[in-house]
Amino acid sequence: MNLRRDVFQAIADPTRRSILMLVATQSMTAGAIASNFDSARPTVSKHLQILAECELLTQEQNGREMIYHLNLNKMKEIANFIEPFRQMWDEKFNKLESVMKAYQQKK
Repeated sequence: MNLRRDVFQAIADPTRRSILMLVATQSMTAGAIASNFDSARPTVSKHLQILAECELLTQEQNGREMIYHLNLNKMKEIANFIEPFRQMWDEKFNKLESVMKAYQQKK
């Protein structure tokens, strides 16, 4: 059975978010990534597989090792999707701040 994974389900997991943060600073092998976690290596490999299936990470074969890179294009797609929500909340907080300042001045 071939499951199509959702990118937001993938980044909902804290371990996978940590992996993305690690790989964002530099490309790494699976072993180097796994060494940053207390989890068993097969568990980290499963997280890497999910991130690769969602195209958040790309893989490059280098001899016997697989090197993982952050897929900046996919990360940009996610950021573009989230941006309108961020703007909406910024507007709401700015309005709240204005109301609070007006209230403070009336006191």
